Amino acid sequence: MPPTRVHFNGSVNLADTETVMREIVSRNPAGLQRIPDGETGERDNWIGFQLQKFMQSPFLQPAGPNDNPGEGYQQMPQVRLADGVSPADVQWPDPGYADAYLGSYEVFRRLAEEQVIPAGVRFQVQYPTPQASMSAWVVAEQADELFGSYEQALFADLDRFLASVPHDQVAVQWDVAVEIGVLERGFSGAGPAAFDSIAARLARCLDQVPADVPAGMHLCYGDYGHQHFKQPESLGLQVRLLNEVSEAARRPVDFVSFTVPQHRRDSSYFAPLAELAPGPQTELYFALVPYHPAAQVPGTTQEQIRLIDDALGNGRAGRRTWGVCTECGMGRAARDEIPELLDLHREILAAVRPQV
Repeated sequence: MPPTRVHFNGSVNLADTETVMREIVSRNPAGLQRIPDGETGERDNWIGFQLQKFMQSPFLQPAGPNDNPGEGYQQMPQVRLADGVSPADVQWPDPGYADAYLGSYEVFRRLAEEQVIPAGVRFQVQYPTPQASMSAWVVAEQADELFGSYEQALFADLDRFLASVPHDQVAVQWDVAVEIGVLERGFSGAGPAAFDSIAARLARCLDQVPADVPAGMHLCYGDYGHQHFKQPESLGLQVRLLNEVSEAARRPVDFVSFTVPQHRRDSSYFAPLAELAPGPQTELYFALVPYHPAAQVPGTTQEQIRLIDDALGNGRAGRRTWGVCTECGMGRAARDEIPELLDLHREILAAVRPQV
């Protein structure tokens, strides 16, 4: 069956929350299940939002000169424990997500009351996993020692947000990028040997969300400079990770978005979908909305749709309703590119919608 839904992974390079929400709903009137706030302002560079806070903490200090941090995934600035500070001493700064999302929720609530946002659409908040900031910003020899306390601080931030809003109006997405970078050796770490521990940590993230709030994962290969830390060979790792997390978590994974490079139209890329374990309760979204549509070979999207549908139909979990998204957020796209990207979501659905 063709895609019928759209999903937005979080960031959208527009001026503010209200602009993001109005633009999304006006350009995508059908198939919208959840709507983000665009991660505008201080959050526009994903976990860079946390690095700002780490740099201001008296318990941490720069691990090296970072006046001119290098470009690329291997040259990120990092922090370490300040001199004389032990892991038990660290008191983490307020992560800041709850405050930001509570402000955005008020915009969402007002637009929903004005019927700008359709009934039934939920406000979607995106949280980086605890491992994202620990692995990216903390020196490797101290990251594990600090992980537990930072995880508690981030979970407490999520708890505070969820305690302040109606559960039937919100959804939570965990951004899973650094973990995939570790597993694909795009970042430092144990590599594939870390799979079990990463899956267990992701299951804890899912379980932190109450059962009456939809929770999902964005499986990402990075978008720094519009480049992946590694080009995925297939959907294999993403499917395997979803299967393992779904098995380990005490609650369902309600939705997941998969990375699909815009040039991939070979059956080998999509074949691992035959091994997908979660049933129809898990909404699937595939990154068929290209950042650079002019550079895509004509007919690629239609072929990708056929290959996805065939792989699902031949798989253990069977066919189900699915949707489209971009590979990552749209925070790094140029602002004048955003309208076209938003329109592409709608246009892809319209192009394959059965005519009556």
